[in-house]
Amino acid sequence: MFIDFLRFAIEGIKKRRLRSLLTMIGIFIGIAAVVSLISLGQGLQNTIKEQFEMVGIDKIIIAPSGMAYGAFSSEKLTKDDVNIIKKSDGVEDVTEMFYTSGKIKFKEESKGTLIIGLPTDESASIITEMSGFKAEKGRFLKDGDKYKVVVGWRLWNNDFFEKSVGLRDKIEIDGVKVEVVGLLKKIGNPQDDSQIYLPIDTTRDIFENPDEVSGIYAQVKKGYNPEKVAENIRKNLRNFKDEEKGGESFQVKTFENYIDTFNNIFLIVQIILIGIAAISLLVGGIGIMNTMFMSVMERTREIGVMKAIGARNSHILGIFLIESGIYGLIGGAIGVFIGVSIAKIVQFAATHYMGSELLKASMSPVLIIGALLFSFIVGCLSGIAPSYRASKLKPVEALRYE
Repeated sequence: MFIDFLRFAIEGIKKRRLRSLLTMIGIFIGIAAVVSLISLGQGLQNTIKEQFEMVGIDKIIIAPSGMAYGAFSSEKLTKDDVNIIKKSDGVEDVTEMFYTSGKIKFKEESKGTLIIGLPTDESASIITEMSGFKAEKGRFLKDGDKYKVVVGWRLWNNDFFEKSVGLRDKIEIDGVKVEVVGLLKKIGNPQDDSQIYLPIDTTRDIFENPDEVSGIYAQVKKGYNPEKVAENIRKNLRNFKDEEKGGESFQVKTFENYIDTFNNIFLIVQIILIGIAAISLLVGGIGIMNTMFMSVMERTREIGVMKAIGARNSHILGIFLIESGIYGLIGGAIGVFIGVSIAKIVQFAATHYMGSELLKASMSPVLIIGALLFSFIVGCLSGIAPSYRASKLKPVEALRYE
């Protein structure tokens, strides 16, 4: 019985190929948008989660309140804050970072970028492990370095200056000459790959800022809960700065906080994107409904013949519901193919032209099957009213219809 219904439905679609294609446009545009946007969003979410898991969740970041990591914030941290954090219960080790934007000059060419000052002792491993800094050529900063620098991937791959920076080359930072001792591996973020790293004391000397700290990083002792240690740090800093809870001039974040924040942001973005795509699906559903009403009118006499030879109302209802569901399913299949293609193109463009490896498409079976099932349901729902109307036609009146 079902096979017969399916055959009737497919024959009805074949006879109206152009109209059928136009009917599906709204469906596959909506599904393509949903699949491409959700897959890219999920891929980005997975990549960031992997990055967090790679560096571990036993680290705490302390920065001035305002922008992330204290960038362009009016609030400031100092070396005294570093000492207070070192004394907090559950803290294994502490390191600090100072950074500022500045002009760098190489072979008569000047450009602006972020200059980052890092410690040169063992505590620097907290930052290097967390940020994924690894030297591909040369070495990283070490004790005793003063006017030595390590440069990001873009600077030595002919993607920043007209000429590539090499080992032992001299560059100028705010008029001070320094020597390149290390070339970093690609991180994947264009900003990170454009930065320059100096010993923190040298950076402070060059920019005449001896006491300011841009960010503080704490390593949690084994067996301690990072959230509890973070709360200890908040309490100690509030007491030291004489600040009220909720009015702090600093922020203390664990990696679990960052993961939760990213997940919440992605959830909101995906809901908005799905809402926008739902408008296209609504238009597609209306298109299917309109096509099915037209199909019922055109096939009124055919419906009368089927009823005259014994077809029941449920049979007619089933035939037209299956036909409308097929419209949705085929439109969904086309949309999934287009959506996957768009996501892969965006991934390719991000990797090869923007230099970012963060944007990767994630094609989960749940997403694909869900998109197809949803488009089929949209088609069926859109066909309920026309199908019901067809099933209620009286055989005598239907046979008279011209």
